[in-house]
Amino acid sequence: MSPDLPPPRVDHWEWQRSARCRSMASSVFFPPEGLRGPTLRYSEQAAKAVCSLCPALTECRRYAIDVQEPHGIWGGLTPAERSALAEP
Repeated sequence: MSPDLPPPRVDHWEWQRSARCRSMASSVFFPPEGLRGPTLRYSEQAAKAVCSLCPALTECRRYAIDVQEPHGIWGGLTPAERSALAEP
């Protein structure tokens, strides 16, 4: 017999409804593997430009830091930038 589990809390994800990236290709925020140097920086800056005007920026950033998301631009931050913020 399995224990009763609480119902899912959709309010944890409500911020995604207002995210500017919602209707965009995920490739904008997840550069191809192996991209380096100026090309990677250009790709990251393009994603960050979208994030900078997003009403969900704070929630998105918080989520990515909380779950230690290792890939992509979330809340206008790269994985390295999120990692630096998460360290005590």
